[in-house]
Parts: sequence; structure tokens; C-alpha cells
Amino acid sequence: MKGFYAVLSTEILKSSKSKMLWISMLLFIFMGLMIGLLMLISKHPEIAGKSVVINTKASLIGKADWPTYLNLLIQMVLTIGSIGSGIVTIWVFGREYTDRVIKDLLALPVSRKVFVLSKFIIIVVWSILLLLLLFLTALIAGLLADLDSWSPALIKNYFILYIVSAFLTVLLCSPVALITCLSRGYLLPVAFVFLTLIMTQFVYAAIPSIITYFPWAIPALFSGVAGSDMPHPGIISYSVLIITSVAGYIGTAAWWRYADQR
Repeated sequence: MKGFYAVLSTEILKSSKSKMLWISMLLFIFMGLMIGLLMLISKHPEIAGKSVVINTKASLIGKADWPTYLNLLIQMVLTIGSIGSGIVTIWVFGREYTDRVIKDLLALPVSRKVFVLSKFIIIVVWSILLLLLLFLTALIAGLLADLDSWSPALIKNYFILYIVSAFLTVLLCSPVALITCLSRGYLLPVAFVFLTLIMTQFVYAAIPSIITYFPWAIPALFSGVAGSDMPHPGIISYSVLIITSVAGYIGTAAWWRYADQR
């Protein structure tokens, strides 16, 4: 256990001292503020003046109230959250290859599985932190915008839906980690992250019959933002998601254990 705590402490130190952590936090705060600003403009169009672009984007939101606002946040956690956790995963695993320190790490008298577990702990905590920061910032922005239909019970229900959707989304970071290790860089896993988003939209539009078995679509089905006409995920759906997550984790651990890291 001493080896695990030492590795985890090192990963925490590396992450906290990196610019990536603070840049990602600022980006998610910025996005939360921008959502609130769009809702404010939707409620008071005169604020945007003659800006056609801003007025058009604000008009797409619809009614400027809390249910609409919180639904928009749920949609963001499924898109921005997926991209965010993917980028975090790519950075945590990919930097060991780009900085050329992977051989030094593997030479340490610590099980390689410990490195993988520690990195995934950092990824999950970091990703959830970003999504909580997004929710908190957007909540404050919504209060400042004085949106209609405020209700503590409404906020509580949506927060539970938000955090569970976020957790389901973050679980799918493990295949990204595997792709990062296989490619030993950033480009391919970044492409994979965006490909999963595109494929999810394609499955929704073209092959809805398999939507409950496509792991990257399951968080959206759970949250309900996919639409009332879409099926609700069942035991098989969640099993597919968990199996995908576990397979990505096992594959990453196996790569660190058996692959030639020269």
C-alpha cells in the first residue's frame, strides 16, 4: 500500500502543479458564465443590441426559465463533459510518452497496475471536479440572471440527474486511455473522442434500434435529453456501459504490464 500512496501522491502533485488543471478549470468556469449570459440575453434581448449572432444563439434556447436552463446544462455534461474527461485522460496518460518518462516510471520498484489505478483515480476526480465547477458557476450565473420558475426541489432533482449523467460519462474515459497508450501520443485519442460523439449522433439518427446497446449514448438516454420517444436504458444497457469501461481499464493495465515500452 505504501507504493500505491506514493504513486497517487506523485500523480496528485503532478496534476496540481500543471497548467492543464488550472486552464481546464478556467474554461469550465467560462462556459458556465456563457450559458448564464445566453439565458440573460434570451430573457432581455435588448442587451445584445444589434448583434445578429448573439441574438440568434440566444433565441435557440427558448424559454428563459430554470427547467430550460438546467436541461441545457444536462446536454452540456453529455458533450462538453465527454470531451473534457477525454482530454484529461489523454493528458494524464499521454504526457508520460511525450515527456519520454515512461521508461523511468516502469523502472521503479512499484507494480505497473498501481500506476494505472492512480492515474484513473486522478482522471475521475479531476473530471467530476470540472463538471461540478461548471454546475456551480452556471447556478450562480442563473441566479444573477434572475430566471423564472426557481425551486429548491427542482435544483436538487436536476443536480442528482446531472451528477449521475456526469459519472456515467466519465466512466467511458477508460477506452480513451487505452487508445492513448496504444498510440503513445495525443492525436489518435483526440480523434477517438470526437469520433464517439459523431457516432453517437449517427446511431441516434440512423440506427435507433441499437441505441440502448451503444455505450456512449446511454448517459443521454438516462438523462432523458435524447427525447421522450427514445427508450430508457435497462440492465443490459448499463451492463454494456460498465463492460466497456472495465474492458478499457483492463486493456490499459495489460498494456502497461505486457507491452514493449521501448
